[in-house]
Amino acid sequence: MEDLIKGRLGEADGYMIRCAIDGDRISGRAGGRLHGKDIDLEITERGVQGTVGSEPVRVELEEGELRGNVGNQKLVLRGVDRVTGFFGEPIVGWNVVAQQQGEQLVGQLGSTVLGRPFTLSLGSAPGWVGTLIAIVAFYALEPRASVSASR
Repeated sequence: MEDLIKGRLGEADGYMIRCAIDGDRISGRAGGRLHGKDIDLEITERGVQGTVGSEPVRVELEEGELRGNVGNQKLVLRGVDRVTGFFGEPIVGWNVVAQQQGEQLVGQLGSTVLGRPFTLSLGSAPGWVGTLIAIVAFYALEPRASVSASR
């Protein structure tokens, strides 16, 4: 059975996100045709692995948290419906907070001033999956998300 996750990362200057979940596979796109990246993820027994564009995504469940990397950035997520965590390095990184209500997920990456809000329709997917997709899209499309670790 296929389920759709779709929504927006950012406000007027943001990006559309659209992914299909078919079994344990999540595939879709963040952004448009000219400025966008393909998302291809697989939910495994230990976590999630795959790619966004040509960058690797690998997170595993450790001590009740999803920990790993999206490209060159570290990621830690906690929770299922109410998701919190951190993306990036301790000095230059983004707090993550999201809340699922029914099929809707509303969240924020970073501060309310410099960060990016996101809103996704989840279908039957849990909030942590939507939050992970928003973070993957942020990494793929925001230049500051993928280069801060190399400074």
